[in-house]
Amino acid sequence: MLYIHSATVFTPHQEISEGVVLVDGPQIVAVGSTEQVPCPPGVERIDATELFLTPGFIDLQINGAFGHDFTADPSSIWPVAELLPRYGVTAFLPTIITSPQETVAAAQQIISQVPAAGGRGAIPLGLHIEGPFLNPQKVGAHNPALLRSPDLAAIRDWSPERGVRLVTLAPELPGAMDLVRVLLEQGVTISAGHSTATFEEAKAGFDAGMRYGTHLFNAMLPLYHRSPGLAGALLTDERPTVGMIVDGIHIHPSMVRLAWQALGPRRLNLVTDAMAALGMAPGTYRLADSNVVVDRSSARLADGTLAGSILSLDGALRNLMDFVNCPLAQALPTVTSTAADVLGLGGSRGRVAPGYAADLVLLTPDLEVHTTIVGGRVVYTHPQHAASLGGQERFLRL
Repeated sequence: MLYIHSATVFTPHQEISEGVVLVDGPQIVAVGSTEQVPCPPGVERIDATELFLTPGFIDLQINGAFGHDFTADPSSIWPVAELLPRYGVTAFLPTIITSPQETVAAAQQIISQVPAAGGRGAIPLGLHIEGPFLNPQKVGAHNPALLRSPDLAAIRDWSPERGVRLVTLAPELPGAMDLVRVLLEQGVTISAGHSTATFEEAKAGFDAGMRYGTHLFNAMLPLYHRSPGLAGALLTDERPTVGMIVDGIHIHPSMVRLAWQALGPRRLNLVTDAMAALGMAPGTYRLADSNVVVDRSSARLADGTLAGSILSLDGALRNLMDFVNCPLAQALPTVTSTAADVLGLGGSRGRVAPGYAADLVLLTPDLEVHTTIVGGRVVYTHPQHAASLGGQERFLRL
């Protein structure tokens, strides 16, 4: 068991000063004040004085990191998973962009095989398949030669049981609604993205069961007052949750504020869309079969097209709070419970509450990641705070 005490604990409904979270194995078993939740004898204790305790962060769109690209090498999912907790990420969807069918099949096979060591990092919850059913006019950094028309045969084994959780497609393509129907039957969440959909075509997609929007404002028609398009539909229809890359480059801060006012924390989901250069020095890296030039702030193809980001999810959270001037309690759902709800996992992940997965993050007062816990195990502590004193108490004081 693990007894984390003296933190400011962020539960779904309140902040608990001098709070306690009691963990037994991979689950949270009790949450409350130090008076409400006494420490059982003989358990490991973590003193989290002056720290914030939050749910673990969930990234629904990440293409790679630490020099690895998931599409170029799906086997890199596991080494990246081991390192993502440094950014507070406890679960994620490895994203496979437009590629041959064999690449998707290989990624499905790899994600189903937990490493022999059992894995000690973030948990891949399934794949996000972004493409190949995208509009050629909004291909972004995807290879246009690999785009395909909607094809039911290509998705016949796409399901959570076979490693696929989320699929991005353009709803305006002929035959797209047939794919939506089948994917829904197979338990997959469907997102609208890389699209020239009109407002009406987007609404038809939502009527058919699409419940997510991939990177709002990017790879879709601009928001226009007489023809609001997919962006306008995502902002005004209450059914979809909306992903957004809040790095200050993909979207101007004023547009982030506009989206926040329209969506709020229950429909806005921060993603990184990070590529191989996350956690690396500037240079040239791969995104699928393309070379991407990375400086200290952005990742671009040779023609200047943005090609993912080098944004971390904890950085996205801090950016959101800065851009919209909101407190941590309001911003947290955008990287925790809202993401879990999108995948239908809101009853087991993304919240600090009894019965939920013991995926937790301790943040410093500056909102830097101090310690990350996955499945009840400490998998990362920032080197600055890694000192441990003897006995039953693991001291994590600042």
